[in-house]
Amino acid sequence: MNLKNILGLLLLVAGVGVAAESRPLVIAHRGASGYLPEHTLAAKAYAHALGADFLEQDLVLTKDDVPVVLHDIYLDTVTDVAMRFPERKRADGRFYALDLTLVELKQLRVTERFNAKTGAPVFAGRFPAGQAEFRVSTLEEELQLIQGLNRSTGRSVGIYPEIKQPQWHRAQGHDISKIVLPLLARYGYATKNDACFLQCFEEAEVKRIRRELGWQGHLVMLIEASAQGADGTNFTTMCTPAGLRELAKVADGIGPSLGRIATWTDKGEAKISNLVSDAHAAGLVVHAYTIRVDELPKRCPSAVALHIALFTMAGIDGVFTDFTDVTRAWLLAPHAGAPARLK
Repeated sequence: MNLKNILGLLLLVAGVGVAAESRPLVIAHRGASGYLPEHTLAAKAYAHALGADFLEQDLVLTKDDVPVVLHDIYLDTVTDVAMRFPERKRADGRFYALDLTLVELKQLRVTERFNAKTGAPVFAGRFPAGQAEFRVSTLEEELQLIQGLNRSTGRSVGIYPEIKQPQWHRAQGHDISKIVLPLLARYGYATKNDACFLQCFEEAEVKRIRRELGWQGHLVMLIEASAQGADGTNFTTMCTPAGLRELAKVADGIGPSLGRIATWTDKGEAKISNLVSDAHAAGLVVHAYTIRVDELPKRCPSAVALHIALFTMAGIDGVFTDFTDVTRAWLLAPHAGAPARLK
């Protein structure tokens, strides 16, 4: 079944009203990234309109310490930096956001994600590369957009910022967490009463954010598919019952990759791990990543099967999705599942 048919079937049931508090959360992964270039203000506005509960912001720093919304510390897979600033290429052949000021970054044209070596789009069926005008946005610009849309629409869509590679930033002489947290607080995101989850892949930084920097809001430990992160975080140990109980001393939830929750046999049958139940036993919410209906997990037979495995079988509390409307429509259907467990 193709994407258009999936949408048609799911949107038939989209009129069934279910409050966000009574169902798992729909988190717009880099905005409505299935339809517009990721992390652009246009993608965030569209995800807001499609009914997302939270909008994700991946954060990196500019040379002049301004937090900007980009998935990577690199610029060469989503912008025309190689053409506009060829002299900024480092010895490894990459172009870094940290090497450009905000004024310089604003000169770049953002496009759909592509392979930096071949120029080929990563997702061939998504927004055409080179069409329309999109720019890098700052965290502050995005917060203003979201809060403005919340006011004009009467909705209350939350934010889901990620501190990207804090260890690497500090090695370069920039402390990204110390810059981001006060900015979030200035816009009203500082406690567990505020619609904000802060996330990071680095265990040491998650502990630092809570204990040293004093973050009082929701905090999520992201978990890679790999056994160990580049910073040394041991994800294998972390995903044991004992590891999850230890993590719960500082974090409110985990953000695991889909493969840590569900895999599929050669016959297309879903196999569910104990991670979600173990996390719930430790008092942690589980927000998994990432649903892409145009790139399903290996051997997963359909987008519907993926949603059933994650929500009905595993019982996750929320999910990052490139297709806000598809996931939201599935959750609004009469069959949809367990309540969100927000602390």
